[in-house]
Amino acid sequence: MSSLVNAIVSLGVIGLLFGALLAFASRVFAVPQDPRVEQIVDVLPKANCGACGYPGCSGLADAIVKGNAPTEACPVGGASVAALVAKIMGVAGGDVAERKVAVVHCGGGTGKVSHRHEYEGITDCRAAIIPQIAGRLGHTQCSYGCLGFGTCTVVCPFDAIHMGPEGLPVVDREKCTGCGKCVIACPRNIIELHEVSKTVHVLCRNKDRGAAVRKYCTVGCIACRICARTVPDGYVIADNLASVIYTNDVDVSPAIAKCPTHTIVDVTAPVETAVAADKPANN
Repeated sequence: MSSLVNAIVSLGVIGLLFGALLAFASRVFAVPQDPRVEQIVDVLPKANCGACGYPGCSGLADAIVKGNAPTEACPVGGASVAALVAKIMGVAGGDVAERKVAVVHCGGGTGKVSHRHEYEGITDCRAAIIPQIAGRLGHTQCSYGCLGFGTCTVVCPFDAIHMGPEGLPVVDREKCTGCGKCVIACPRNIIELHEVSKTVHVLCRNKDRGAAVRKYCTVGCIACRICARTVPDGYVIADNLASVIYTNDVDVSPAIAKCPTHTIVDVTAPVETAVAADKPANN
């Protein structure tokens, strides 16, 4: 019995000794943290979304204090947070870039794009695309469009994207912070971030020839070039696909009414306007 007590006492003494050594080492080798790091973390959104390019809000705060990131580096917080961070750092705030929002470049929802077969498997876009990666035909006729299983909605930390009635993701432009998580999650690469002032987009990423697109999608781009002729400085045609030249400061909206497949859309237009626009345009 005495040997057991001695063993317990010995272990307790050794534990206390090691604890004291660790406490001493933590004090001697502690790296002092700039108090501004914690102050900046307190004013950041704490979304830890990684949109700034750093591992979470604490990583960004540390980078700002060390001079490795600008005070306006948080795209989620915007101008208000940038001003608070600049105040903590005791510097003048820099120019905050225009807020960006996610845009789903696909209009091929229910009834607009045909399917080869019904998909039976994990309801995740990344899983549904595996057969196509393996060289087999996917369940949709379009090999470029939305798969419709809402992986982008699951990864959004701001509840800013939901599946709409047509089986396509719908972005809430007010809630969207441009964190980019949906962009990374989409295996078809149809979601992009655009400045919030850019509201006219070509909702298609199909690179098949126009004759093929017409067979399986009623709203796919057929590279007819009407948009480029209507607004020469606003659109470019490459790989059988029209795209908006976002860097040119021109009004690209005149092409909306001219597009024969109604692929060009103002995403801020009321639903009734969008429906009315489905009438064939006179070209």
